[in-house]
Amino acid sequence: MRKTILSLAAMLLVGCSASNEVTMAQNMTDKMYITIDNKTLPVTLVDNAATQALVERLQSSSVSVTLNSSGGFEIWGALGFSLPTSNQQITAQPGDVILYNGSNICLFYGSNSWSYTRLGHIEYTTQAELEEFLKAGQSNINVMLSLTAGTTTAIDNVRTACEPGVYYTMSGLKVAHPTHGIYIKDGQKIFIQ
Repeated sequence: MRKTILSLAAMLLVGCSASNEVTMAQNMTDKMYITIDNKTLPVTLVDNAATQALVERLQSSSVSVTLNSSGGFEIWGALGFSLPTSNQQITAQPGDVILYNGSNICLFYGSNSWSYTRLGHIEYTTQAELEEFLKAGQSNINVMLSLTAGTTTAIDNVRTACEPGVYYTMSGLKVAHPTHGIYIKDGQKIFIQ
């Protein structure tokens, strides 16, 4: 009887620990980074179907878009792909990152009311910093969306301490029971549907 209770307690502990690892891995990606002219600012993402699809897309590779100023309150342009929408009538504020019509991204340096899907908010210090960063009033602004701050130019001599047959997140966290997403297993990137 004692062995049975200890076995059940151990299974519960392992189950909770594995569940926590997966939850932690899923919650790790609450940030996206926007880079314009070699300057990068973080974006705190909201949790909705659009951001989940965007994060999944960005796990494969960063996304480059060309944005243009419009209306004196935003820069916007086509993503080149569609994301799920959950449009609501909102007043976008400076720093808001918005999905418009399912396939356009808008980065606000002013405010505007419309039916949008909120993606997140740029972390900035002053209005002047935000306007300078977003090149307010300019056109053909090259913007990079990614899940990492900065760009990597080269990687040499990669050494891993990965256990064979074990799944890891893109952030290097061990995952006992992987669900939908991109993982590293035996040194290879794999996608689980």
